[in-house]
Amino acid sequence: MSPSSEASLPRFSRGERWAHRVLGILVGALLITGAFLFFPDLGSLVGNRQIVTTVHDVAGWLVPVPLVLALFSRAFRADAGRLNRFSPADWQWLRSRDRRSGRIRVGKFNAGQKLNASLTLGALIVLFGTGMVMFWSSLFSDSIRTGATFVHDWVSLALGLLVLGHIWMSFNDATARAGMRTGSVPLTWAEREHPAWAQEMLDTADQRPASAATPSSSRSTSSAVE
Repeated sequence: MSPSSEASLPRFSRGERWAHRVLGILVGALLITGAFLFFPDLGSLVGNRQIVTTVHDVAGWLVPVPLVLALFSRAFRADAGRLNRFSPADWQWLRSRDRRSGRIRVGKFNAGQKLNASLTLGALIVLFGTGMVMFWSSLFSDSIRTGATFVHDWVSLALGLLVLGHIWMSFNDATARAGMRTGSVPLTWAEREHPAWAQEMLDTADQRPASAATPSSSRSTSSAVE
C-alpha cells in the first residue's frame, strides 16, 4: 500500500477524546481550587471558601467517572494496554538524544507518554484515597489525617508539574494536539514520530479484503483501519 502524502491515520476514538477532555477539565478544576484552598493569599481573592471547597470535592468525586466509562471502549482498553507495556525501543528512546528523528521504532506511544500516563494515574489514585480520608476526617485518627493531608499536598504539587509538562509538550507539537482534537494524524507525522505504529496501521489496512476498500482509500487510510 502506497498512500499519498495527504493520507492520514486514525489515532484516537471519539470516546477516548471525550474522556481526555472531561478528565482534563476535572483535573484542572482540582488543581485550581486546590491552589486557592492551600494558599491563603489566593483564597482571600475568592472570599467564599466554602464554594471553592464544594467545587473541589465534587470534581474529586467525578474524576473516576470518565475513566470508568472509557473502559467500555475497546479502543481505550487497547491503548491502556499499550501504555502499560515498555518495549526495548522505549528504553532506547529514553537514552537517545535524537529520539524525535524517527530512527527508533516507537509504537503508538513513546516512553515519555507512557511514563506520564502511569505517573498521572498513580497520582490520581493517591489523591482520591487521601482525599477520602480528608473528606471523612472524623472517621480517622489525628495521625492518619495529618499523614493523608501531607501526602495529598505534595502529590498535588507533583500532579500539577506533570500537567504543566504535558501542556508544554502539547504546545510544542501542533500535529499531536490536532490528533487529540480531531482523532486523526497525517501519515508523514506518524511515520516520523511513531514509525512502528504507522507501519502496524498500514499493515492492518493492507490485510483488509479488497471489497472493503473505498474510492478514497488512496488519499486516507482512516476508513480502512478504524
